[in-house]
Amino acid sequence: MLAGFDLSLTIFAAAMVFARMGGILMLMPGIGETSIPVRLRLAFALAFSLVVGPSIAPMLPAPPETLAGVGVLVALETLIGVMIGAASRILLTAGAIAGQIIGYQTGLAMAQSFDPAQGQAGVLPAQFLNLIFIVIVLITPLHQQMLLAAAGSYELMPAGEAPMWGDAAFWALGLFIDAFIIGVQIASPLIVFGLVFYLGLGVLSRLMPQAQIFFIAMPLNILIGFSILAMSLGAMVMVWAERYERFTATLN
Repeated sequence: MLAGFDLSLTIFAAAMVFARMGGILMLMPGIGETSIPVRLRLAFALAFSLVVGPSIAPMLPAPPETLAGVGVLVALETLIGVMIGAASRILLTAGAIAGQIIGYQTGLAMAQSFDPAQGQAGVLPAQFLNLIFIVIVLITPLHQQMLLAAAGSYELMPAGEAPMWGDAAFWALGLFIDAFIIGVQIASPLIVFGLVFYLGLGVLSRLMPQAQIFFIAMPLNILIGFSILAMSLGAMVMVWAERYERFTATLN
């Protein structure tokens, strides 16, 4: 019983679980996309909280004696959930990085449209890779592993306790670095192709200065670039999916 406010232990536990699960699922790749209505995401978070709530309830702290204390705990759980959800979305930026590089190498950097995954304009290869990664999350067990990681995050970050902000910042920095590295690794076949192709065009341009070599070779550049992308797409997806799987394993 709180001061002047009747709040049962069940309601307190439900609010604590929903605060963290809602923060995670509102940002999780595949489920937390801006194209999905907010009400639907919240409904899914509520349903998932009801499913995992009974197993998590024993790990929750005792309710504070004041309403302000309850608010602080719920806000802290929301912050932890948002932090974990944002961390899972950081790895999705690898597709944007790789797509930007591929766009420059294939001459498609100027072909841009709105990217719903990033919330801003992006090149077409970046949008394609982002959509592929989201589809991979949904059609493979990666979404199940992320949901299990969300439920298992109480072992790594106990409820009612503030996370170690220094370690959290170092963790986020490591994810940013990994996202950039994976983006470059994914785009490496196109990087090699671009270096060789543009080197050859530079030599031809010196041999035939009257001809517009770069303009003439642009269709061939796009064709070969798309061919390499199609042949290496499976390996690109496997590299990203393996890193995302390792990310979910760190939360269990």
